[in-house]
Amino acid sequence: MGQRPLILITNDDGVLAGGLEALTEVAVDFGDVVVVAPDDSQSGMSHAITIKQPIRIDSRKSSKGLDVYSCSGTPVDCVKLALNQLLFRKPDLVLSGINHGSNASVSVLYSGTMAAAIEGGVNGIHSIGFSLLDYLKDADFTLAKDVCRRVIAEVMKNGIPPEICLNVNIPVVAEGSLKGVKVCRQTKGFWKEEFVKRTDPFNRDYYWLTGFFNNNEPDAEDTDEWALKNNYVSIVPVRVDSTCFDYIEELNKRSF
Repeated sequence: MGQRPLILITNDDGVLAGGLEALTEVAVDFGDVVVVAPDDSQSGMSHAITIKQPIRIDSRKSSKGLDVYSCSGTPVDCVKLALNQLLFRKPDLVLSGINHGSNASVSVLYSGTMAAAIEGGVNGIHSIGFSLLDYLKDADFTLAKDVCRRVIAEVMKNGIPPEICLNVNIPVVAEGSLKGVKVCRQTKGFWKEEFVKRTDPFNRDYYWLTGFFNNNEPDAEDTDEWALKNNYVSIVPVRVDSTCFDYIEELNKRSF
């Protein structure tokens, strides 16, 4: 009776990332916080888990209401290990981020930030992934912290249905230029990969992944990419169950 909410925080940019620090500063106002974050950048790891080597945990900070750990594994490893070994009870909330860069549209498939939030949803925990559309190490998280505070307060008050988490993306805008928040659907688009081929001093070829996002519906006002381009925060509810229910009936007509 009367115990403070327990909040688990992770990210994919690493335990020293500015976005993680910003999110932690907000979360401690809502409950007791345990941070378990990768010891190095794990961007683009999606829902990967570590199975071929041991995972190590180091305590970084311990004070009243806040414990911080670094983890040698992926963002999903961080959530799994926290739930299984580090927390004394199931957390009331899992927060992931604040990611340095966008996780809108199809990027949700590749994002370690969103995979951690989805893992929270898999375990029946209210979960939110936050991302700021600024890749700079020293990005200004002032506006993002305000958005996080508002979203966290709403979720803690009214909850989220089981096996759904929220993908929150925050645009970079001038002070006073944010138009508001839009609940959206994921934009239909894809990343067009381009690999830069180079040769090392030993005459062996290697490749660097580059590319660009191709938006298939740039004028669709109900999408996250449109919202962000037009100075809105986008919130997309993400379902853990990825079954395409609309196609089941059609498949049942076929002779497999």
